[in-house]
Amino acid sequence: MPPLHRTLPALRRLRLANASFQQPAHLRLRPAAPPLRTLHSSPRARQEEEKVSPTTSASSADHAPQDAPDRPQSKIKYTSDSYPDLKRDSRFKKVSKEDVEHFKKILGSEAAILDGVTNETGEEDFEQYNSDWMRKYRGQCRLVLKPETTEQVSGVLKYCNEQSLAVVPQGGNSGLVGGSVPVFDEIVINLSRLNKVRSFDDVSGVLVADAGVILQQADEYVGKQNHIFPLDLGAKGTCQIGANVATNAGGLRLLRYGSMHGNILGLECVLPDGTIMDDLSKLRKNNTGYDLKQLFIGGEGTIGIITAISILCPQRSSAINVAYFGLESYEKVMEAFKEAKKQLGEILSAFELMDRQSQSLYHQAKHVMSEEIVSDGVVAESETQLQSLWACREGISEAGQHWGGVYKYDLSIPLPELYSLVEDARKMFESNGLMHTEDEKFPVKDVVGYGHMGDSNLHLNVATRRYDKEVERALEPWVYEWVAKRQGSISAEHGLGLAKKAFIGYSRSETMIRLMGKIKETFDPVSGSVGFGVSCCEGIVAYADGLVCLQKGIMNPYKYI
Repeated sequence: MPPLHRTLPALRRLRLANASFQQPAHLRLRPAAPPLRTLHSSPRARQEEEKVSPTTSASSADHAPQDAPDRPQSKIKYTSDSYPDLKRDSRFKKVSKEDVEHFKKILGSEAAILDGVTNETGEEDFEQYNSDWMRKYRGQCRLVLKPETTEQVSGVLKYCNEQSLAVVPQGGNSGLVGGSVPVFDEIVINLSRLNKVRSFDDVSGVLVADAGVILQQADEYVGKQNHIFPLDLGAKGTCQIGANVATNAGGLRLLRYGSMHGNILGLECVLPDGTIMDDLSKLRKNNTGYDLKQLFIGGEGTIGIITAISILCPQRSSAINVAYFGLESYEKVMEAFKEAKKQLGEILSAFELMDRQSQSLYHQAKHVMSEEIVSDGVVAESETQLQSLWACREGISEAGQHWGGVYKYDLSIPLPELYSLVEDARKMFESNGLMHTEDEKFPVKDVVGYGHMGDSNLHLNVATRRYDKEVERALEPWVYEWVAKRQGSISAEHGLGLAKKAFIGYSRSETMIRLMGKIKETFDPVSGSVGFGVSCCEGIVAYADGLVCLQKGIMNPYKYI
C-alpha cells in the first residue's frame, strides 16, 4: 500500500459530491438491497430463528434502516413474558371508556385516536405502536393518542397525571433498546401529527420545528436553502427530530458537527403535570442559570415530552470526497486517523472502521464489489463508485444477520483499546469451543468489529448460525465488564431504554444513578418528596400560589429509571 501522505492529499484535490453526507436526502442515490431472506440463509438457520429469540441486551441492528425486519407481531413475545420479574405497577389505572371520551374532547378529531378500549380494534392495528423496530419488544397498549399541538399534549398529560394513567412518548419508533414502546398497557402518545416547521433563518442557520417532523424532511427543508441538518441516520425517512433529541442520536455526521447537546439551542417541552416549559431559544449564548434543556436531551422521554426544537444547522459544504483505505493493523488505523485529522482538520466529516472479518461477511452476503476496490487506497472517481464504497460500510449490519442471528453491541471505548474487545471476544469464543467459521455445528460463525472510529464508537457483532443461550451467557455480562474496566460506555448512541436497564451500573456510578433518580423525582415524582413546589403528602405537591398538583411517576415507566 502506498504511504498515507501520498493518498490522503487526494481528498483535498478532488471535488466529488458525496451524497451520503452532504446532498439533500431526496437527491440521494442509494443502491437497492435485496431482502435478506433471498440471500444465503440456510433453511436450518431460518427454522432456528423462528424457534429462539435473543434475550440479551444486544441489539439486532446498529442504526434502524427504513424497513423493519419481516417478523409477524404474533411471533413476538410480550415484553412482560420476556421479563417475568417486571410487574405492572398497581398504582397505574387502567384506561376506561370515560378516559377515552375525555381524550376525544381534548384532541377533537377521530383521526387523532386509535381506540381499542371502546372499539373492536384488532391487535394488528396497534402493531406499529406496540412493537419496536427490531421486533424484540411488544407491549399491550390499547389506546394511541396523536396530538397536533403543544397545548393538546399539555391537556393529555395533565389529565393522565391526575388519573394516574401511565404514558409512553413515541416518535418514529425506530429505536433499538425498547425505549419507545409500552411494556404493559401504557397509553402511547405519538407525535406524528405534530409536524410543522415553524421558522428557519438562513443567516444564523437556526431551524425551529415541531418534534414530529421527519428527519429526512427537515434535512430537505434546510437543504433547499444550502444548509444541512447536523444529524444523519439510516432511519432518516422514519425517525422524528424530537425523538432524535430525546435519545441524543449520534449518526454519521457527529465527528464534524457534534452531538445534539451542542447543536440544540432550545426546546419546548411538556412536563408530566401538563406544564409547558418554553425554552425555545434561538441564541447561541444564554448564560442565565441552569441549562435545563440538557436534561431532556438523551432523557428518553422519562421526565417530559419534547414538542419542538431549535437547532443550529451548518452551511452545506460545496464539495465532499470519500476515500477507502486498506490497512495492515489497528495500530496503522490509528496512525491514519491522526494523519487524516492533521491533513483535513475540521472538514473531516467521518472516519469509519471496518475490520477484515466484517468485510468478509459483507462480501459473502452481497457480492457487490470486486477486490481491487479495496486493494490499496481508493478515492471515489464516480457517483457509482462512491455509492459502492459506502455500501461496504452500510451493508455490514444486514450482512451479519444472514446466517441465522447476530448479537450487536453499541459501545464507546477509548481509542487505544477500541479494537482489543473484538480480538478478546474472538479468543474467548475460540477457547470455549463455540465458534467455527465453517462448521455449522458451532453456533458462532465469527466476531467482527466496525463503527464510528472518529467518535470512539465500536459496533461489536457476534454473527451466529442461530440464537443460543450458551452464547448469551458467554457474552453478558462479560462484554460490559470488559468495557467498564476501561472506563468506556455500554451505550454509545442507542440509549438505555429497557434493554440496558440492568447494566447501567457498568457505566455510571452509584452516585450518578442516585442523582438521575432525584432528577426523575423532581419532574415526575412517584411521591411528593421532591418537586417544583413544597411537598405536603404522598403524591401531592403544593405550589406557592396555592395550586395543588398530583404527581404519579407516569412518564415512560419500567425503563432505565
